[in-house]
Amino acid sequence: MRRRSPAAVVCAGAILLAGCAGTVGERAGAEARGRPPTHASSDARGPDRGGLPPVVDHVRTRDRVVFLTYDDGAERDPRFVGLVRERRLPVSMFLTDSVVGPGYGHFARLRAVGASIQNHTLDHPALRGLPYAGQRAEICGQQFKLRSRFGIRPRLFRPPYGTYDTTTLRAAADCGIRAVVLWRASLGPDGDLTYTRGKPGLRPGDIVSVPSGEPTSLTLTERTVRLLLEIEARGLRVGRLEDHL
Repeated sequence: MRRRSPAAVVCAGAILLAGCAGTVGERAGAEARGRPPTHASSDARGPDRGGLPPVVDHVRTRDRVVFLTYDDGAERDPRFVGLVRERRLPVSMFLTDSVVGPGYGHFARLRAVGASIQNHTLDHPALRGLPYAGQRAEICGQQFKLRSRFGIRPRLFRPPYGTYDTTTLRAAADCGIRAVVLWRASLGPDGDLTYTRGKPGLRPGDIVSVPSGEPTSLTLTERTVRLLLEIEARGLRVGRLEDHL
């Protein structure tokens, strides 16, 4: 996952609404460097009154599930396809066209074994502050790419670096996006989890981001296996995010 350092943002009111930009922090070297910002709880609630998609990093659910989301598409570990198939993991892959490049065949194989394909822009820019036309081109352009590659129209969108503004939400809605997906937990290159808010430790409904392309001695499969052990140790399982939004 390509990274840069967004400033921490404190928005009055809910993360879903109006006028303030949302930011999510991860560990150093991840989408946002440094301390996680303070932000309001972003549980899934449905579209706001203005018809904008909700912004979520956690899903309210009674099911003991967490949600695994993978970004960009830089890592194409063939063993990961086998892991998803054998464990029947309903993972969500947020793809960036310029990162995936000629590698769409790998993600077609992942989709064939149960992964879902979602939108992470054409070229991975930080969207916050860009004009509407530029943001819409990035989001709708990737919708078109994914439709041409897979015959699908993704409903979920993750903004690069976890940064967005109300223009992002408006552009996403106009491109057919139903929810903007952030994360409460992030898996680092060493296999450790860090959290953007709240007490450390996975809890039901958490959305976990697994970045790609970071320097690490562990493969994507090895990091995912470590994460699955942590999930199972807490009496949780992997749920399909699309079924809960």
